[in-house]
Amino acid sequence: MLCACGALHAQQRPARAPVAATPQPALSPRAQAPYDLSGDWVSLVTQNWRYRMVVPARGDYAGIPINSRGKQFAQTWNAAADVAAGRQCEAYGAPNLMQIPERLKISWQDDETLRVDTDAGRQTRLLHFRSAASGAPLAPSRQGYSTAHWQLFSLSNSFGADEAPAKADHYGSLVVTTDHLLPGLLRKNGVPYGAQTHLSEYWRVQALDSEQWLMISSSVKDPEYLSAPYVYDSIFQREPDASQRDPSPCSLTP
Repeated sequence: MLCACGALHAQQRPARAPVAATPQPALSPRAQAPYDLSGDWVSLVTQNWRYRMVVPARGDYAGIPINSRGKQFAQTWNAAADVAAGRQCEAYGAPNLMQIPERLKISWQDDETLRVDTDAGRQTRLLHFRSAASGAPLAPSRQGYSTAHWQLFSLSNSFGADEAPAKADHYGSLVVTTDHLLPGLLRKNGVPYGAQTHLSEYWRVQALDSEQWLMISSSVKDPEYLSAPYVYDSIFQREPDASQRDPSPCSLTP
């Protein structure tokens, strides 16, 4: 006679209670960073030299899709009057700041906020990895409110399941959007941008041997003074330290 005791014993064994997975803490934006932005950087003026190093003549709007209203503003704009009115920093707002020849000091103010200090005009941009708190509307300012997030991808996405490296390298861009801006200038010859301006940027770092470059692609949209987005690139090279920084006040002259 055959006995099914073993099978019966197995059937009567109590089920093991499921073990709850331990939630993993979310990585902070600082911990997620695919590269280290902190440190000192200097502008490389490799394009648009005559618009960045020299104040162009009145009426020289080449490269900017300025509309008729913007041209009218620029033709009557007066630098001396704006300086007298305390608006000498109007060309140092976020939509134009990265084009000015300068040195940057980038640091993490906290794990969710990148701080960018310029020696030209002594300006400070804060890139927030969290949205502004709801409630009272944000007051417009020269640098506006910048919201940032990492756009990441992994090298392992390019491989098959059996080919992926044991530890995937991560790459990506820092995506920054800025609004709540005071009106300002896109060029020191009076090319304006208005209060409805929206700035979009992609920040990325590339390295070759011991050199590193920070490349920022910017798109400025302004329904008031531009007929199309104004798009430009800015390039910075990493420096070993801050010894070459030369803080200077805002100026509407070269």
